Amino acid sequence: MRVWRVTEPGPLAGNPVAPGSAPVPEPAIDELLVRVLACGVCRTDLHVTMGDLPVHREHVIPGHEVIGEVVAGGSATSTPIGSRVGISWLRRTCRTCRFCITGAENLCQESEYTGWDSDGGFAEFATVPEDFAVALPEQYSDLEAAPLLCAGVSAYRALNLADLPEGGVVGIYGFGGSGHIAAQLALARGARVHVMTRRTDAMELAIELGASSAQGVTDPPPEPLDAALLFPPVGDLMLPALQALVPGGILVLPTIYLPDIPAMDYHRDLFWEKQIRSVTANTLDDAREFMDYVTAHPLRVTANKYSLDEADKALRDLKGGRFTGAAVLVP
Repeated sequence: MRVWRVTEPGPLAGNPVAPGSAPVPEPAIDELLVRVLACGVCRTDLHVTMGDLPVHREHVIPGHEVIGEVVAGGSATSTPIGSRVGISWLRRTCRTCRFCITGAENLCQESEYTGWDSDGGFAEFATVPEDFAVALPEQYSDLEAAPLLCAGVSAYRALNLADLPEGGVVGIYGFGGSGHIAAQLALARGARVHVMTRRTDAMELAIELGASSAQGVTDPPPEPLDAALLFPPVGDLMLPALQALVPGGILVLPTIYLPDIPAMDYHRDLFWEKQIRSVTANTLDDAREFMDYVTAHPLRVTANKYSLDEADKALRDLKGGRFTGAAVLVP
């Protein structure tokens, strides 16, 4: 099968990912083998490729927003052949620790991740533990469904952690794959949404989707925020986001990597019981609840199609901010 592997993590100019071939993987006793129909290109794939995240598996195949058709299963599986399933970031946990048994398996200290600990979806076939395969809403195409598996469910968890009051005001910093989904989720809950982004086409999309305002990424929103969601991995944006919050407001960081967190002025930036919350992957319940929610509340998913042969171009375009919405590889 055709694959892309991280050959030597580093800057994209050094071509840290390379195409190649590999045998079709054999599913373990509890795993499904899927033919990849689509795979989203997430910013976490960039962090793995560029070495921002430490190497967990040498020469790993990235990709953790996988839509696949089940073609085989291990002896302990029961999912019918031909089923459409999703493979997301959280791949496997111990199932026995205090986090796993209380529904917080995303905090499991033995957790494993698709495209980091195990090979992912920048390939023609992939495997997934059956218990972690995600059932998908039928009304979304493969292209539309792929970003839901990380960009979407991360936005859903971030918004839940934001504890928005009824009719509240939320600021969204960055308007890519997660941001444009988070805005729609917030609007569906009756919130007012203000978007801060550096791209004019993203500002236009934000207004088109129903945001009350859209401005530069460091510009203050037109009213104080009950909560802010910070999607870009840019530590400097924490300060304007915190300063835009009302007393008791919450800043949520739904990102796995955040460099250069600046020094804060305690009274200006954090006093008045403001809170900072990080997002560490999603739980299985998050994924299931989110898929049920977007079945009942349809989203407009902006997805940019790339062939599997263009995986390196998709990563460069994501890094360069050359599209709105999400990038999706289609073998």
